[in-house]
Amino acid sequence: MKLIVTTFLALFSATLFAQDFQGQATYQSKTSVDVDKWGGGNMSPERKKMMADRMKSMFEKTYELTFNKTESIYKEEEKLSAPGQGGNRWGGMMSSFTPGKQYKNIKGQLVLQDQEFFGKKFLIKDSLPKLTWKMESETKQIGQYLCFKATAVKKVDEMDWRSMRRRGKKKDEEEKAKDSTEVSNDPMKEIEVPKETVVTAWYTMQIPVSQGPGEYTGLPGLILEVNADKTTILCTKIVLNPAEKEEIVAPSKGKEVTRKEYNDIVKKKMEEMREMYGGRGGRGHGRGH
Repeated sequence: MKLIVTTFLALFSATLFAQDFQGQATYQSKTSVDVDKWGGGNMSPERKKMMADRMKSMFEKTYELTFNKTESIYKEEEKLSAPGQGGNRWGGMMSSFTPGKQYKNIKGQLVLQDQEFFGKKFLIKDSLPKLTWKMESETKQIGQYLCFKATAVKKVDEMDWRSMRRRGKKKDEEEKAKDSTEVSNDPMKEIEVPKETVVTAWYTMQIPVSQGPGEYTGLPGLILEVNADKTTILCTKIVLNPAEKEEIVAPSKGKEVTRKEYNDIVKKKMEEMREMYGGRGGRGHGRGH
């Protein structure tokens, strides 16, 4: 049986790559958020629902992955914003954390990402993250594809808003004991990001390319599902060798920085905002920004 499956995959692979192969995959990304833990516990039901709906629009995204044997482009599906969304300071800040178009080159182990942050364009350039995947024995079906399970431990980007969470009460009390004034003026002091998280991926050998959503690569087949921390990314549609192919071009515009350099820029901006808004102590300051 194993020989039959291996032979089938070899023939299938040869068929796929016989011409100028390209594939297009659609992914749905969802991040679970507990509104109560973000200050919703004291809100009215109506206001809590409004906050939950707003978070849902920020934490549920649709992405398109266009890939060939060695390159890919991963980008958010364009859609119209809801009225009022992004018109306030919080919405503007979150839009600046939204990743731009991402280019991956498996052969060159390179990742490039377009990023706009508060009106400035950046080109984040780094090596592809290297995950040490552990191949598991479990399998499951995703659509028409047989998928295999793999797990890895990855370092979490300190600016990954999908993994941000409010600190526990014990940590809050410790911070307040150090400097109560600083904590009350700086909302970022209430947020923490785990240093590491376990990633579970499901990949299919029926599409033998080392590609996947976001920064996830390095498996012997296309990754169709990823579970990392509170985020699940699931492939909902695949088109192989589409009639209309999309050109995969590496982005080149914007100030070139590494991921670390970019994160330092973001942290500096956040500190400036803390001093501008938190230091004044008034809620009315900064409206419309």
